[in-house]
Amino acid sequence: MRKVKKIKHHKQLLTILLIGTIFSCSTEKKPPFNLPNNAMQLIAGDSAKVWKLARRFNNNTRMNMGDCFLSYRATYLKDSIMHDNNGQQYDCGETLTANWSLYHSDDNYPYIKLKGGKLKELMNLDKDYKFFKILDLSEKQLVLEFRHKQFSSKETTIVDVFVPENISVEDREFHW
Repeated sequence: MRKVKKIKHHKQLLTILLIGTIFSCSTEKKPPFNLPNNAMQLIAGDSAKVWKLARRFNNNTRMNMGDCFLSYRATYLKDSIMHDNNGQQYDCGETLTANWSLYHSDDNYPYIKLKGGKLKELMNLDKDYKFFKILDLSEKQLVLEFRHKQFSSKETTIVDVFVPENISVEDREFHW
């Protein structure tokens, strides 16, 4: 009789530990990306750097890469101006031009802060600025994460993976 109680007790304890582990892992925050000292140069090059969208994820699900995504380019200038090419593409919306700067949150997460009048309108914001968390930055990759309200009031997490314009990306024309 005593052995049966002990086994039941161990099963209950194991179940509690397993549930606790699952919840603690799923809510754990990843440590901040360590921004390189030459981050400004990595983003904007010597005077300007053009980044193309290689992949986009919406709430961890890879998104289809239609014409506007495939043609999208974001140019970061050394003088802290950025612009995209949406206005030059058929039916892809207006061109965004904004000031950009690097920013660190109180808990040391690095961000690119975009600020400009059109940003509010184009991204459906209350303010004229937006923060994009830097998840990775190197000579060959820029990964940004941001919260975005889609076509409703529902907010999603977008992760954009950018590469320099001249880099070939396998499976870039992804479709479900």
